[in-house]
Amino acid sequence: MGKNTEINLVGQPIFKQIINLLGAIDLNSIVKRHNADYYYKSFKAKTHLITMLFGIISRCDSMGEICEGMRAMSGKLNHLGLRSSPAKSTACDGLRNRSDKFFEDVYFTLVNQYQSFLSDSRTFGLTFKEVLLIDSTTITLFSDILKGVGRNPKGDGKKKGGLKVHMLIDAVQSVGRFIKITEAKVHDKNFLKSLDLVTNTMIVFDKAYNYYHQFALWTNNKVYFVTRQKSNAKYEVIDTKRKHERVKDVAMVLKDETIELEYVPEDESGKRQNKKRGRVTLRRVCYQDEMNRYYVFLTNNLEIPAEEVAFLYKKRWGIELLFKKMKQNFQLHYFYGENETAIRTQIWCTLIAQLLLTVLQKKADTKKAFSIVATLVRIHLISMLDVYELLRGTKRAFEKNQNSPPNTAQFTLNLQF
Repeated sequence: MGKNTEINLVGQPIFKQIINLLGAIDLNSIVKRHNADYYYKSFKAKTHLITMLFGIISRCDSMGEICEGMRAMSGKLNHLGLRSSPAKSTACDGLRNRSDKFFEDVYFTLVNQYQSFLSDSRTFGLTFKEVLLIDSTTITLFSDILKGVGRNPKGDGKKKGGLKVHMLIDAVQSVGRFIKITEAKVHDKNFLKSLDLVTNTMIVFDKAYNYYHQFALWTNNKVYFVTRQKSNAKYEVIDTKRKHERVKDVAMVLKDETIELEYVPEDESGKRQNKKRGRVTLRRVCYQDEMNRYYVFLTNNLEIPAEEVAFLYKKRWGIELLFKKMKQNFQLHYFYGENETAIRTQIWCTLIAQLLLTVLQKKADTKKAFSIVATLVRIHLISMLDVYELLRGTKRAFEKNQNSPPNTAQFTLNLQF
């Protein structure tokens, strides 16, 4: 068998090579800023972060599995700057009591550090330099931890609670620029109030975020948006620019109208002024795709082509893929703690793990899918391999090694991928 020269042994396990990416930020300053080590003698904030990342990347189901898994690493813990594996009780106490704000700060500091590195030069053929996408995903829990959303189930069923992770990302990046975690019962539109957007920004979101008062504010500040119209929206058509009949299997704009929507304004505290009525001028674009699916879009930008309105909304799928990565490749079915702080901490650490693997994928310049990257890292988490060479390994290299003449002079241990 031929010797594989693609993947080289290194002096650090793959998990340590991932942890090294945290060196791009000043972790000690974040610890001091949040006083995260106060009350903790042995289970420091950095140890807590490393422990959580180990469990999330290796997809452990409980804190007991994490602590026992790290204990089995024995001599390799010194690579991580740890003297020993944390005791389960100590780790559970830290998860329950240490503020999740520390982990939130770590995530956003990493995003700021790697933002330019992860940026893509693609503009998607759009007229906007910056396109932001908004959506949310629900993490299901039981209602005795956090209040749920929806109706009570019939019979003896138990109403489920949960958290909503609201996220805003750049269309040319794959990490969250702004994230807010709320109870599942909180309406999506409340997330829009917390956004601080600059002039000429374009944001894209689904109809769950329809909030006409906010639409009026954005229109006044020249902040543009694209969303879908709700079926119960009441409006008045002011002008019709285009109108076409539907043609089967042809993607086309069917209508391009200028409309006025009536809404109830709110005061500065967010209280609705029910005795008043406001009106906002928007654009209504009806579109049929090549699969004959019918969409009705709303936007406050009256200048861009109607086709671009549909194209912008199609780009919203990028944030759906981000949520799909998070839920399919990381452990969000089982939680390591039972209180809200522990659950929020695990979500922030999951986002950190996803960001680090995204950076790893970009640095390796590999064509492998994110799911393959996450799987390879998980399988070889404590192997002394060069992670970048591991991710660059191809089927062609494997076949080349298979066809190499055998070396009968000595036995060679090969790493083949």
